Amino acid sequence: MHRAQQAVSAVAASQWQQLKEQLQSLGCVVELIEPEPGLPDMVFTANAGLVVGNRFIRSNFRFPQRRGEEQHFEQWFARNDYEIARLPQNMLFEGEGDALFCGDTLFCGYRFRSDIHSHRYLAELLKCLVVSVELVDDRFYHLDTCFCPLPRGGAAWYPAAFDEYGQRAIRQHVAPLIEAPAEEAGHFGCNAVCLEKDVVLPESCPRLGEALQKEGYQTHRLAMTEFLKAGGACKCLTLFLPQKN
Repeated sequence: MHRAQQAVSAVAASQWQQLKEQLQSLGCVVELIEPEPGLPDMVFTANAGLVVGNRFIRSNFRFPQRRGEEQHFEQWFARNDYEIARLPQNMLFEGEGDALFCGDTLFCGYRFRSDIHSHRYLAELLKCLVVSVELVDDRFYHLDTCFCPLPRGGAAWYPAAFDEYGQRAIRQHVAPLIEAPAEEAGHFGCNAVCLEKDVVLPESCPRLGEALQKEGYQTHRLAMTEFLKAGGACKCLTLFLPQKN
């Protein structure tokens, strides 16, 4: 996010490879999309869209630096026989970065990257309950940086990233909740990839890892230093295919 603190390309590539290998070792089939020159943020594939069943709901990015990604992701999904859905162009929506299922409820973040107006459209398209939660701290500009639904129910989260209503809404709909310590939330501890009993998260989050282990999860902590510089971590680098059937 800050040009004065640039990522070291070789280290970033190594950390990305370690994440890929870790996910594969846990039984994931990892699909790759070719990078495009001039679009370095494509590596944050969580923001490409939202996959539900065989439907790919394409993102409408807020900033012009990322809008060039939209066609490449759409073409990849079309080639792989997904049904393509698009929101109206005036509805900003940044995919799985701001849309996460917790059970059958879709939680959608808004303010910094996605618009609340897109949430009603998603609810009608997917025929599900959508709970809108406002993000209030620009360090946590996407929902997946501060809210992590867990496979066995409940979620890990950082409450201070949400306004008062958002906190109440999450507490009303989600239990149990594991609160990330402020420092570890700042290291994107909630930006984790969850796979049944396994949780892959940044290595700089030991207390959150211990809390997850007490809930019966096996944690796998990886170095994510170069992606943290760009405002992302484990979850930002992945898009579930699908997130929900």
